[in-house]
Amino acid sequence: MTGDGTRAVRAGLPEPVAHEPALPGPVFAAHFHLPGEATGPYTYGRDTNPTWTRLEAAIGELESPDEPAHTVAFASGMAAITAVLFSQLRTGDAVVLPGDGYQLLPAVGARLESYGIEVRTPRPSSGHRPSTGASHTPLDAALDSQLGILDGARLLWIETPSNPGLDVYDIRRLADAAHARGALVAVDNTLATPLGQRPLDLGADFSVASGTKALTGHGDVLLGYATTRDATLADDVRLWRKTVGAIPGPMESWLAHRSLATLALRVRQQAEGAMALATALAGRPEVTGLRHPGLPSDPSHALAVRQMRPGRFGCVVSFVLPDKAYAERFLAALTLVDDATSFGGVRSTAERRGRWGGDDVPEGFVRFSVGVEEPEDLVADALRALDAAKA
Repeated sequence: MTGDGTRAVRAGLPEPVAHEPALPGPVFAAHFHLPGEATGPYTYGRDTNPTWTRLEAAIGELESPDEPAHTVAFASGMAAITAVLFSQLRTGDAVVLPGDGYQLLPAVGARLESYGIEVRTPRPSSGHRPSTGASHTPLDAALDSQLGILDGARLLWIETPSNPGLDVYDIRRLADAAHARGALVAVDNTLATPLGQRPLDLGADFSVASGTKALTGHGDVLLGYATTRDATLADDVRLWRKTVGAIPGPMESWLAHRSLATLALRVRQQAEGAMALATALAGRPEVTGLRHPGLPSDPSHALAVRQMRPGRFGCVVSFVLPDKAYAERFLAALTLVDDATSFGGVRSTAERRGRWGGDDVPEGFVRFSVGVEEPEDLVADALRALDAAKA
C-alpha cells in the first residue's frame, strides 16, 4: 500500500513509453478518426478526451484508493454540483440541502423548485446561534431532532467542512440515516480534498468538489468533478455533462493533473500554516467566532479528528472582527496575503465574506485561506495587520 503523497505523484499516469513524457501533453481535438461503426473510446470532443481520461483516473485513485471508482470531470465546481443534482432529481422528488453551504446553493435550490422539486432545509434549533454569528443550525445537529426531513427524499447534500462556517458534519451517521430512508448522499469535499477526507469510504454515494481550489491549488484553473463507485450513477452524471456541454478544456485538465503531483506537499504545508494562524488568533481579544477544525477548542474538533485524516484539517481559518471597517483595515494592512475570493491556493488569500451578500455571516467575518508561505511569516503578517487595524 502506498502513501497519499506517492499516490498523488503517480495517479493516472499511463504506462511508460520510451522517449515519451511521463504525463503526455493535452490533446486538443473536436473530433477523432472514426472509421466504420461509431464506437471506440474517443469519438467526439464533447463526449470524451484522452486528457480527461487520465485526470479522471487520477482523481478516482485519490478519492477511492481501495475500491474501483468512476470520476467525471467538469468545467467548474458548480458544473459538477448541478450535474449530480439535476441528473438524479425529477419533478416530484425532494432534496435536502444544508442552510450553510456554498453561497450558490440557494440559487440552485430555487431553480430546482421551479422544476417542481421540493427543497428541504433543516430549520434552526431554538436558541441555537453558532459562533460565526449565522442563524443556521449545522445539518447533522438539526437532523437529530428532524430526521423526518429525510423521509421520501431522493438525495441528501452535505458540505463538510462547510464554507465559510467550517462546521464538520458526521458523514457516516448522516449517510446511514439517509440510506435507511432510500436517499442518495452527495458530499462536497472541496475544502478537505481527497487527502484530507474520503466521503466514499464513509458511506457517501458521491464525492463532489471544485478542483478550482485546493486540488489544483494555483488559482489558474476552473475545474470540478464528481466521483462515485456506482457505474450507473456515473453514467447518469456523464450523460448530463454531454447533454449540457459542461466539459473541461484539455489544457485545464492537463494543468490539473500536473498539479496533483504536489497536492500532498501543499496540503501538509497549508494545514501547518492554518493551525499556526488559528492558534495565534485565539489569543487576540478583537477576534471572535474563531473556527478551524484542527483547534482543540473548535466545536467540530472531536468529529474532525475521527473523520478527517490526521493533521489535515484544511487551509481555511474563519473569524469575526468587530465590524466591516475593522475587517477592511485588517485586509488592507496584510502584505503577504491577497484580498481575493476562493481558497486553497499556494498564495494566501483573505476576504470579508459579507461583501458578496450571499452568506449569513456578520459584516466583520473574514475567511482566511492559508497558502504555502512559511507559517511564522504569515502569522507575523496577520498579527501586524491586526495591530494596524486598531487605528
